[in-house]
Amino acid sequence: MSAAELYTKYTRVWIPDPDKVWRSAEIIKDYKEGDKSLHLKLEDETLYEYPIDLQGNELPFLRNPDILVGENDLTALSYLHEPAVLHNLKVRFLESNHIYTYCGIVLVAINPYEQLPIYEQDVIYAYSGQNMGDMDPHIFAVAEEAYKQMARDEKNQSIIVSGESGAGKTVSAKYAMRFFATVGGSASETNIEAKVLASSPIMEAIGNAKTTRNDNSSRFGKYIQIGFDKRYHIIGANMRTYLLEKSRVVFQAEDERNYHIFYQLCASASLPEFKDLGLTCAEDFFYTSQGGDTSIDGVDDADDFEKTRHAFTLLGVKESHQMTIFRIIAAILHLGNLEIQGERDGDACSVSSEDEHLNNFCGLLGVEHSQMQHWLCHRKLVTMAETYVKNMSVQQVVNARNALAKHIYAQLFNWIVQHINKALHTTVKQHSFIGVLDIYGFETFEVNSFEQFCINYANEKLQQQFNSHVFKLEQEEYMKEGIPWTLIDFYDNQPCIDLIEAKLGILDLLDEECKVPKGTDQNWAQKLYDRHASSQHFQKPRMSNTSFIVVHFADKVEYQSEGFLEKNRDTVYEEQINILKASKYQMVADLFQDEKDAAPTTSMGKGTSKISVRSARPAIKAANKEHKKTVGHQFRNSLHLLMETLDATTPHYVRCIKPNDEKLPFKFDPKRAVQQLRACGVLETIRISAAGFPSRWSYHDFFNRYRVLMKKRDLSKNDKKQICQTLLEDLIKDPDKFQFGRTKIFFRAGQVAYLEKLRADKFRAATIIIQKTVRGWLQRVKYKRLRQAAIVIQRYTRGHLARRLAEHLRRTRAAIIFQKQYRMLRILRAFQRVRNATITIQAFARGMFVRRIYRKILAEHKATILQKYARGWLARTRFRRVRGATITLQCYYRRMKARQELKALKIEARSAQHLKKLNIGMENKVVQLQRKIDEQNKEYKLLNEQLSTLTSAHSSEVEKLKKELMQYQQSHRGDGNQLVSLQEEMQHLQLELEKAHGERKVVEDSYVKEKDLLRKRISDLEEENALLKQEKEELNSRILCQSEDEFARNTVEENIQMKKELEEERSRYQNLVKEYSRLEQRYDNLRDEMTIIKQAPGHRRNPSNQSSLESDSNYPSISTSEIGDTEDVIQQVEEVGMEKAAMDMSLFLKLQKRVRELEQERKKLQTQLEKKEQESKKSQVIEMKTEVTSDHEDFAYNSLKRQELESENKKLKNELNELRKAIADRATQNNSSNDIQDSYNLLLNQLKSANEELEVRKEEVLILRTQIMKAAQQKETGKNMVIERESITTNASWPNSDKHIDQEDAIEAYQGMCETNRLLEAQLQDQRREHEEEVEALKNQVDAMKEEMEKQQQAFLQTLQLSPEAQVEFGLQQEITRLTNENLDLKELLEKLEKNEKKLKKQLKIYMKKVQDFEASQAMVPAERRWHERNMQVAVQRKEKDFQGMLEYYKEDEPLLIRNLITDLKPQAVSATVPCLPAYILYMCIRHADYINDDQKVHSLLTSTINGVKKVLKKHNDDFQMTSFWLANTCRLLHCLKQYSGDAGFMTQNTPKQNEHCLKNFDLTEYRQVLSHLSIQIYQQLIKIAEGILQPMIVSAVLENESIQGLSGVKPMGYRNRSSSMADGDSSYSLDAIIRQLNTFHSIMCDQGLDPEIVQQVFKQLFYMINAVALNNLLLRKDVCSWSTGMQLRFNISQLEEWLRGKNLQQSGAAQTLEPLIQAAQLLQLKKKTSEDAEAICSLCTSLTTQQIVKILNLYTPVNEFEERVTVAFIRDIQTHLQERNDPPQLLLDFKHMFPVLFPFNPSSITMDSIHLPASLNLEFLNKV
Repeated sequence: MSAAELYTKYTRVWIPDPDKVWRSAEIIKDYKEGDKSLHLKLEDETLYEYPIDLQGNELPFLRNPDILVGENDLTALSYLHEPAVLHNLKVRFLESNHIYTYCGIVLVAINPYEQLPIYEQDVIYAYSGQNMGDMDPHIFAVAEEAYKQMARDEKNQSIIVSGESGAGKTVSAKYAMRFFATVGGSASETNIEAKVLASSPIMEAIGNAKTTRNDNSSRFGKYIQIGFDKRYHIIGANMRTYLLEKSRVVFQAEDERNYHIFYQLCASASLPEFKDLGLTCAEDFFYTSQGGDTSIDGVDDADDFEKTRHAFTLLGVKESHQMTIFRIIAAILHLGNLEIQGERDGDACSVSSEDEHLNNFCGLLGVEHSQMQHWLCHRKLVTMAETYVKNMSVQQVVNARNALAKHIYAQLFNWIVQHINKALHTTVKQHSFIGVLDIYGFETFEVNSFEQFCINYANEKLQQQFNSHVFKLEQEEYMKEGIPWTLIDFYDNQPCIDLIEAKLGILDLLDEECKVPKGTDQNWAQKLYDRHASSQHFQKPRMSNTSFIVVHFADKVEYQSEGFLEKNRDTVYEEQINILKASKYQMVADLFQDEKDAAPTTSMGKGTSKISVRSARPAIKAANKEHKKTVGHQFRNSLHLLMETLDATTPHYVRCIKPNDEKLPFKFDPKRAVQQLRACGVLETIRISAAGFPSRWSYHDFFNRYRVLMKKRDLSKNDKKQICQTLLEDLIKDPDKFQFGRTKIFFRAGQVAYLEKLRADKFRAATIIIQKTVRGWLQRVKYKRLRQAAIVIQRYTRGHLARRLAEHLRRTRAAIIFQKQYRMLRILRAFQRVRNATITIQAFARGMFVRRIYRKILAEHKATILQKYARGWLARTRFRRVRGATITLQCYYRRMKARQELKALKIEARSAQHLKKLNIGMENKVVQLQRKIDEQNKEYKLLNEQLSTLTSAHSSEVEKLKKELMQYQQSHRGDGNQLVSLQEEMQHLQLELEKAHGERKVVEDSYVKEKDLLRKRISDLEEENALLKQEKEELNSRILCQSEDEFARNTVEENIQMKKELEEERSRYQNLVKEYSRLEQRYDNLRDEMTIIKQAPGHRRNPSNQSSLESDSNYPSISTSEIGDTEDVIQQVEEVGMEKAAMDMSLFLKLQKRVRELEQERKKLQTQLEKKEQESKKSQVIEMKTEVTSDHEDFAYNSLKRQELESENKKLKNELNELRKAIADRATQNNSSNDIQDSYNLLLNQLKSANEELEVRKEEVLILRTQIMKAAQQKETGKNMVIERESITTNASWPNSDKHIDQEDAIEAYQGMCETNRLLEAQLQDQRREHEEEVEALKNQVDAMKEEMEKQQQAFLQTLQLSPEAQVEFGLQQEITRLTNENLDLKELLEKLEKNEKKLKKQLKIYMKKVQDFEASQAMVPAERRWHERNMQVAVQRKEKDFQGMLEYYKEDEPLLIRNLITDLKPQAVSATVPCLPAYILYMCIRHADYINDDQKVHSLLTSTINGVKKVLKKHNDDFQMTSFWLANTCRLLHCLKQYSGDAGFMTQNTPKQNEHCLKNFDLTEYRQVLSHLSIQIYQQLIKIAEGILQPMIVSAVLENESIQGLSGVKPMGYRNRSSSMADGDSSYSLDAIIRQLNTFHSIMCDQGLDPEIVQQVFKQLFYMINAVALNNLLLRKDVCSWSTGMQLRFNISQLEEWLRGKNLQQSGAAQTLEPLIQAAQLLQLKKKTSEDAEAICSLCTSLTTQQIVKILNLYTPVNEFEERVTVAFIRDIQTHLQERNDPPQLLLDFKHMFPVLFPFNPSSITMDSIHLPASLNLEFLNKV
């Protein structure tokens, strides 16, 4: 293709620029052969003529079409040259913020100098398993490609990360290792991947430092081998290091630092464990302060030091070894601060023995102080004849000191690397490994020394390996596609490598010069000039004789020879090393052992990998320092070992680029970028690609892209390959410009751009035609619209003019009328204004004169008032002064009189007459006290008389009762003629029985009332529930209105759940109502039976009853029972007889109740007496020890009296029992009716007497109790007078008594009264104590209530601090708790009612037994036969149907049942039967086990079922049909256990027939919980299987498939379509494939009877996964972020939504999960220009986060050149609008997230008796019941 065809008008080119390196321009005039210049227009609209060299014919580089700008792969560019690469990287870095770009097999990484959210765990999982190129360029993509090729090809891999300092090599290698640690985590518990990552902070601390280009520059190279086992899990790792920059330990340039570990240790010097190190701040040490600033912005050295120590611990470095490491580092710092004192002659020097730093150095390393002091300033020279010691100059000592410091640090560095390798070593056999090489890039500085030479030498070797690998890949690609292979001339840097490492090369000459005793750098440089002057890669500078230039592959580098020999020798004096070997610290001594004894596993040593490689440090025969290997020789050997390792692996390349030297985020310096692109080999890769066929298209993609250039007759052909060949042969005449491969078309550079130009011209011509037609149509429409508008305007204008003339005439006439009226009104107003002014003036004048007169009168009146008040004040002042003087005089006079009177009273008080008056008052008081004693004595005497009267009455009553009992017994023995009176008495008892029934009715009425109250309470609770429900619904509506975010939706879901729980509570209340109605019905039945019993006549008992009565006649349940409830009475009725008991039951009950009450009263009084006696004993011991005997007598008297009462009571009870026994005996004998009546009459009389006696005793007890209380009160009032009475009793005369009382009697009476008082006082104290205890208990209750109130207040305050939604939730929880407590109370009440019901049932059984006995006694034998026949008929009626929905099996058949029904069952075997048939069969077996009440059988069957299902699922863990089948059956079995559990909440939809199939004996709630858990596990397995099937199809079907043919234009691709990065086979899917798969899932689940709610949840989860995978892929792929993809994506989503509607799944929430993907598709289709567009995007994309929106906009790529790119300003505008959002920082969605599953209750309408067992199940051993 000629230049004239390419360099035409509007074509854009690149021209050189001194500032921007390359500048874009547009051709404004077609180029013709022979033109001397090219007419261009620059981007700033200036014109420029570009001169053309006619001899070389060097035209400027052509610019790629805009459609190709920003490509992921540089090899996809049509024009491959330096400006195109630089521009593509700049656009991606600055406009799209993409730091990674592919360049063939190389990943170019630009350091952004800020943290980006693209390295999280979700990003790792997104790249894991993907083909390289399917996603956006990333370090994870390279790592995944290496991991995949290692597993697929079973070949070791290497990732080579290179770049200059500050480009981000270390970070890239760290992220690659993190990817391997995450994806290939260790299978054991060793956690080796954490140890691999933990080695990074250690190596950064001891091997990284701040430089002018990088704050964390790696000053060594390292190669880390990560080992994998056969399952590709990490099992270990090994590290090799290269060329540590030891000179940095002793010297740092301006603005640079030493290694980080020194500053970290100084920052932590204040820690207690580091006090002995003698460290201060870093500025105080020479080795850390040469660079100036010792800190780094944003870096905390102390915090980093803690991380370093933690990493040491994690890697197993002992605490003692860690302290030794820190001691060595501190010793190096002290070594640098030694003060070296020079002598006068300058040839000798010394170090002071008192030097603090020397002391610290020796103490920290454990070496001898004097020897180190001596050998620091001296050296030993060994000759053939003798050995002597020589002094060293100051400079020599400084050099020796620095060499020692460097050597110590290097040895420590090697030791740490060795121990890291030991920690990462594994004994498991290594199957393969992936190596990560983090090595320095090509370096060139103003002053380049030995380190830069070694670094550039290593890069020459790596570049050679890189070039050969790229060439090899190109050759493989061409051979695979069948393209003729032509030799490509690429740069071979072997001559440069030979210059360095060949025999007599630079390194050989350097080693040779080092062996010369007096070799110098100048001599070595001169030898280089002489030897290599003719080499094309070696040059001598013009202005220097000590420098030399090496022409490397990247650039020319001038090296300063000064220092080469010293650095190569790395000389350390042997004497100093020997001192260190003798250190008392073992670790320090081990560091400096001879190299022949040390294991060569350090920086140049071999690793622990299993590959066969040579050692970088072969054993050295002699340990003499003159014959040891030089640094250059060691480095060359280690480099050869590294190259052998890399050659044995498949390499992957990462080239790190530093965008600017200022370390500013997202700033791009083209000059620096071009330098690094040239140095790292990226441009060489481009050149090799451009030399062949760099552009490659598949036939399908080429056909879709360029079909617009094809002719219609060609498109009719079916062979796309033939169509493409025909098109290219027509368009490109030169056949060398393209080649046809097996699957691809190969183009040379520029051909794709030419095809794009032809395509654009075709589109432009078509666009012109479309524009011409549309513009003509628009103009015609515009003309018609203007003509019609003109006619309308004319019509309206003429009408307007006519109306305006009429309006003018009308206005003129109105104006004349207005003028007339206005003139009249103006004159009238003028007159009125003058008149009003005159009146106003008059009024103001008259008012002024009147006010003057008023003010004068007012002033005179005020003066009069002032005079009045002044005169009054003067008079009052004079009066007060006179009165004050008078009062003063009176006071003085009265005081004088008072003093005189006081003096007289004092004299009178001393006289005897005054004392007599006082004694008269005391006598009166004594008399009054005597009178009070007499009154108290009378009261006590009266109490004693009453007590004796009561005692005598009681004894007389007892005697009388005995006599009456004797009379009754005698009359019973001798008289039997009282039958008539007994019958009357029986009638009387009949009336009593009716009264008892009436009382029973009263009890029944009270029961009915209680029941009504309970119902009312239930109705109130229901209303309250309804109100709560209404309030909750209102709250739900408010919450839904207030917020639509995720938290609000969760709250609504919780409220809905609360609603369900409240509805369940309501159903429980309804069950209670049903229970009450059932109890009421039972009560009515019992009442009817009682009426039957009343009507039943008396009968005689048969002999069996007699025997039972005789055996149980002595049962004392009625007479002696403490409980005495109705059951005991009924039992006694059964013993005595129906007829008698019916008559005297109420009397017995009353009597028994009274006896029981009296006994309880007696017991209470007895306990009170005992307590009071104890208290009285204590008080008597304290107060009156002399009255102990009287106390005992009183206690004996009271106890004797109490015992007498108890004995009397026992006698009465015994007599009553004897009477009952006698009556029972008479009843059993049943001799005659007269005997029965006599005995019954006797019983009634004795009962009456006993009743009366008990009434009397009860009254006596009450009287005694009241008297005791009164005495206690009186004792309280007269307590103070007891002592006086005791003192007076000896000579008391009792003057106030009517009768004379003997003195002894009085004393005894008084003592008795005292004892009574003491007793009463003790009782009072007891009551007081009880009162205090009650008060204390009440106080405790009050305290408890206060604590409860405080808790409630705290809860209330916490509630107020919560959000409104949380307050609502807390309120609902409190209300539910309250309702639950009330429900529990109701349940307790229900239990009580059930107990009463049981008692009534028991009574009913007894009455039924009586009725049966009565029928048996009255009926004859035929009646008995009829009764048997009637029972037979009842049995026939109760016969059940043939099949009751139960299946019986034997216990030994259970394994067979499980095997046939679960383990070996195929879903197809029951496909034609009832869905979930196994679940129904299992339930029928469970029901039979419940029916026969066999709990072991139920437990065994359910356990075997659950274990069998788990076994089946484990066996078929990838079978969707089997998993769905058992999910349906497990859920159905769970529903059956709920539906037939007997719980009313689950039986609301049951039919009466289904209610008969409920379980009767067992509550299987726990098994329901186990089945629920099993259902959740099956559901999760089902989702996992479905996701595993769908996930590989999603990206291809949703994002890549062309559902709308011809819509998407395919862009040229680069490396991502290379065969080396793609797996074999076509993995493309269409959307129809996904829909077919979804149909399969849906049909399987529906056919197997899975609940619709669960089916909806399954598809909601699957659609979420489709959304997450598709959106994540969209966010990581630039090639799918276009308008056409958005259109395709929206169409595909609509197809999925249509499928949901067709399957009636729109209510499942699945469509809502696609909302982020829908918004992403809309975002791709929206306009992206103005701020209005930005606002529209922000308001529309609510389901996308800010990062996702910005990411999509950055990735947006026009497919056609007519589309416009998204500007950076627009993206910044979007970010400004979205900065108020609080979106999560994650970029990608968690596609592994799983929604919680719910299993709503879904009862079945199938009855168990309608289920048929198919013969194919082989269940013949099951028997239908």
